[in-house]
Amino acid sequence: MFPVSRLDDVFAHGQSLWFDFIRRDLLDQGGLARLINESAIRGLTSNPAIFKQAIAGTALYDPALQAQIAAGERDPERLYEHVAIADIQHAADAFAGLFDASQRLDGWVSLEVSPTLAHDARGSVAAARRLAAAVGRPNLMIKVPGTAAGVEALPQLLAAGISVNVTLLFGRAAYRAIAEAWVDGMTQWTAAGGDPQAVASVASFFVSRIDAAADPKLPKPLQGTTAIANARAAYADFLDLLDTPAARSLLDRGVRPQRMLWASTGTKNPEYSPTMYLDALIGPHTVNTVPPATLDAFRERGTVSRSLDVDLDAAKAQLAAIAEAGVKLDEITDQLCVDGIAQFETAYADLLAAVADKRDRMLAE
Repeated sequence: MFPVSRLDDVFAHGQSLWFDFIRRDLLDQGGLARLINESAIRGLTSNPAIFKQAIAGTALYDPALQAQIAAGERDPERLYEHVAIADIQHAADAFAGLFDASQRLDGWVSLEVSPTLAHDARGSVAAARRLAAAVGRPNLMIKVPGTAAGVEALPQLLAAGISVNVTLLFGRAAYRAIAEAWVDGMTQWTAAGGDPQAVASVASFFVSRIDAAADPKLPKPLQGTTAIANARAAYADFLDLLDTPAARSLLDRGVRPQRMLWASTGTKNPEYSPTMYLDALIGPHTVNTVPPATLDAFRERGTVSRSLDVDLDAAKAQLAAIAEAGVKLDEITDQLCVDGIAQFETAYADLLAAVADKRDRMLAE
């Protein structure tokens, strides 16, 4: 057994670890319960790529798909949603005790709207409402991407009492737009008499993909530094936002901050420590959503300390040095958002094609 204390200590510094993975055997065979009880995991996230691997890459979902097909369902997207919603409900129920014990700070489980809606605010709001109603769990977060459409959709969803995980944030300007939209939505929600702690949000800021894109443009001494400096500078933006009159008014009413969530924290470069994006980004009001292999590495040899905000001015100086080296970070982060949406769209299309293939084979049999 690895020592549990290392993972527990992360929470003592103000950060929650969420698991970036879902699959039916994890739910049915007690694996998730063990992660909650023994490994200090305090939430779970999913995305189209994760569900593609789970549903298309295994036979775990075949009985559930067969049952739906036998009942007359033929549409691949509805077949997928049926099994995904069942998984999310199961996961949400597993976290219900923590959700209550933490007074709704943690225990959240995320389900993403279709990636095809990334630039459709109205469609995103409609899909989020439909999925939230179908899941029917208070500890559900609906994931929407941090595009211009996401900025438009976020206040509407929060004002309607739907908790939101804003995903695919890479750049500071995109993050600030989402943070301001959160203030707008939560102001509407509380002004209408909504429970300040019944609705929550996180801003998922992606990390490792930035180094993967920036490193080839940088001299060796600066490689592997862009993503962490960018995340720390965004955290400084988060702290600045909390100090605005509008945000302070929300906090005074009992609203919790929209926590920053570090996503894509598995290293892409094998030369880097597998725990570098956990070790360097631990601090108050944050979440780190961790894939299985990275969790194992961190549990074994991660470094736990309040590392995120030790010197935020140094992060800005590092970004200045990176800019002087010729890297246009805004261009990189804008492109990464475009690429991220495209990757999720491809994963979603592949997933639906695999479901359709399974449906056809099951009907033929």
